[in-house]
Amino acid sequence: MSRIDRRTFLALGAGAFAVAMTPFALGGRRRLFRRTIPVMGTIAEVAVVHDDATLAQQAMDAAFAELRAVDAAMSRFSAASDVGRLNALGAGGPVPVSPETARVLEEALRWARATDGRFDPCLGLATGLWDVNRRQAPPAAEAVGRLAGRRLYRALELDTWRGSPVACFADRDVAVDLGGIAKGHAVDRAVAALRAQGIDRAFVNAGGDLYAMGASEDHDPWQVGIQLASDPSRIGRVIAVEDAAVATSGDYLQGFRFGGRRYHHILDPVSGEPWRTDGKSLTIVADRCIDADAAATAFFGASDPGAALRRAEPRARVA
Repeated sequence: MSRIDRRTFLALGAGAFAVAMTPFALGGRRRLFRRTIPVMGTIAEVAVVHDDATLAQQAMDAAFAELRAVDAAMSRFSAASDVGRLNALGAGGPVPVSPETARVLEEALRWARATDGRFDPCLGLATGLWDVNRRQAPPAAEAVGRLAGRRLYRALELDTWRGSPVACFADRDVAVDLGGIAKGHAVDRAVAALRAQGIDRAFVNAGGDLYAMGASEDHDPWQVGIQLASDPSRIGRVIAVEDAAVATSGDYLQGFRFGGRRYHHILDPVSGEPWRTDGKSLTIVADRCIDADAAATAFFGASDPGAALRRAEPRARVA
């Protein structure tokens, strides 16, 4: 997860969310409750359609608790997180991680293998090198080249010790960065928490990784607006979503221009540089947000993302 969200902002349309924290009457019974909090380097939103205000607020509390728990375990910016400890100690031997972090690491490796390294969760050093929100010029070519084309995910090893999961690195240039998958996982966990509270109509949006549960407050699918890549102040298109996840990767919110080229935050693992694009985005719809998240990262910059996605995750699609 990045300190400044790498995602495009997705607006939920139809004017449904004009006033935060305000319940809206729906046909005299059901109301829409909405809250936002800062978490995972972005602003997360949860909205619940229900007729019981107390239950709705409790359900949103549970959903936000899940988002915070994933952030605490998987942020690479926290020395106390599983990922922070793994990056500090993993080259020296096995490091204990929580079962949940181990599952996300396994999912990340699955995506890395399915995409032949287009998705690589072990590019933490490269991500830090290309800190595009602070840089005004590219890093030294030698530093970039040292990390390019390495398929570093192959050096991440997962195992168990005394029945508990551990992880380590077989290469000292490995640093885990789950920014392309952990937020989607967090959304899935938040959705599970809502369902456990008896909620069947809601949405969760963590900086552009989103799940729409059931129908919206007007009994239609949720309307998700996606920014126009060439003009992020405008909504380029709207898609209808119900019981599905959406994730968008875009190159236009974070970056700098140098030598006539725009450098953004989405890296090509082969070159070690940002993908050579300018004003581009990719939106994925999937059954799970963890898959939509990983796919939006993996196939950004692909010449035919739809074909590549069908090979890696046939149940997902390019929106």
